[in-house]
Amino acid sequence: MRRVSTLLLCLFFSGKLLAQSPSVYGPASQKPKVVIGLVVENMRPDYIQRYWNKFELNGFKKLFSEGAVCTNVNLLQHTQSYASGTATLFTGVTPSVHGIIGKTWYDRLRSKETECTEDDYYFTVGADTKFGNASPKKLLTNTFTDNLKIFSMGKSLIYSAAINRESAIFSAGHAADGAFWFDPESGRMVSSSFYISTFPDWVRDFNTENYPERYSYQNWVTLLPPKAYTESVEDEYVHEKGYFDLWNTFPHTIGRYTRKAESMTPFKTTPYANQVIKDFAIQLFEKEPIGEDETTDFVTVFFSSMDYENNSFGPTSVEMQDSYLHLDKYIAELISHVEQKYGKQNVLFFLTANTSASYPVKYLQEEFHLPVDYFMPENAIALLTSYLNVTYGQERWIEYYSGLQVYLNHDLIKKRKINLDEMREEASNFINQFEGVQLSMPANQLEKGNSGNGLLGTLYKSYTKDRSGDFLYLLKEGWQPGYKFKKVNFTDQSHIPLVFYGAGIQPKIIREKYNAIDLAPTLSDLLQIPRPDKSQGMAITPVLSEK
Repeated sequence: MRRVSTLLLCLFFSGKLLAQSPSVYGPASQKPKVVIGLVVENMRPDYIQRYWNKFELNGFKKLFSEGAVCTNVNLLQHTQSYASGTATLFTGVTPSVHGIIGKTWYDRLRSKETECTEDDYYFTVGADTKFGNASPKKLLTNTFTDNLKIFSMGKSLIYSAAINRESAIFSAGHAADGAFWFDPESGRMVSSSFYISTFPDWVRDFNTENYPERYSYQNWVTLLPPKAYTESVEDEYVHEKGYFDLWNTFPHTIGRYTRKAESMTPFKTTPYANQVIKDFAIQLFEKEPIGEDETTDFVTVFFSSMDYENNSFGPTSVEMQDSYLHLDKYIAELISHVEQKYGKQNVLFFLTANTSASYPVKYLQEEFHLPVDYFMPENAIALLTSYLNVTYGQERWIEYYSGLQVYLNHDLIKKRKINLDEMREEASNFINQFEGVQLSMPANQLEKGNSGNGLLGTLYKSYTKDRSGDFLYLLKEGWQPGYKFKKVNFTDQSHIPLVFYGAGIQPKIIREKYNAIDLAPTLSDLLQIPRPDKSQGMAITPVLSEK
């Protein structure tokens, strides 16, 4: 009897304590009706500090003043791209597991470059182009949104809207109700038959307004008087390449750029592309039955920091600052609309980025005398080819190279009865000698696996068998690849913003170190659902705490 009494007392007091403390899965408050992810591509966290005095009260300032701000979050992987970054954020695993090693990689079976969402089994819905021939099937793991859909028995509504289709697809996951993105060929918001069979009437109506075309007929002028941009270099800064390496000052004639490109692609680099996404998102909340029941719904909205022209201007340009001043207004309008529609207590926001941004090489060289430069992959591969020809005989030993990795010709190596691992190590060691290369590692070493941190850990966690090259290399900090005839949006920066705001979130600054893979388990705990099975991250516990 004494034992039974003791047990009953223990159960009573432990139950009382549990009732008074936050749920193990998050704050004891009611779960939000709607979760909204605001993801900005190519966003450095220090943009918030740099432009703070120019922001209005209800955009970035509201999120960072009233939210839980994580100041030390990194997205660590071999090469940074919005495709692999989005996959990492929404799966909670690194590229070695989710398989999205970049926007593109080399497909050995088809002997051609493949795009990470390309899938000709499905067709475009919303336009007569091939820009919707896509699916998430090359993503090897479930996303957080997939888990939410499964746990709710299909009741949770999942949507995404983005400028780039990779972002839209990898945030929506495999089980979403809709993923929409901007088609630069048609100038419309489109989707894939993977997600929807009948295009929604409201999206068709939205497209008939021809917002991109209408905006392209107006010049991009600064939101504030030119002299107000004291946080940026002068508009005519000599080391800004500008559009088509020609035009780097305001006003920007968007119509001229789209005509020269023969598509709406340059439009993606302007603030007006973000305006289209904001307007589309508001229509999504109005036209779809989001937040109408007690089951949590999830919507991800992606914005861009000048998209592929990011490196043509850089983080200190007037163009970049003006983009963020516009974006501040769009985010404020979106937050206001959603909170009025659903009630502030029913909405959880998070703001993050799927890539960061580097300073231009010339800017670091000329202004700060840093020991950085361009690494020329074409020149390095030409020298490597000569070395392999001298060592193994005159043949086409290199099949493909891109994204700081090299693919050797396996069929030829096998035919010549050469040890593949030996050639991998020879080629890797050769590239390792170049001045701008920090580290190079052959695939046979990476395949052994390693849980180490630092530079080696970055390579191990990014290598995917059958998709990655025969050796991968990293450039030294500040160095960037330079091609003669190809533009790349490269960054070696891994620091990204992460803020939670809204239902159940208390304002606080969280300075402990976290990783991008920690987002998915944190969201899982906040919504009180199981974490993704393969999740490698850990929950950001200060976000879950009410104090």
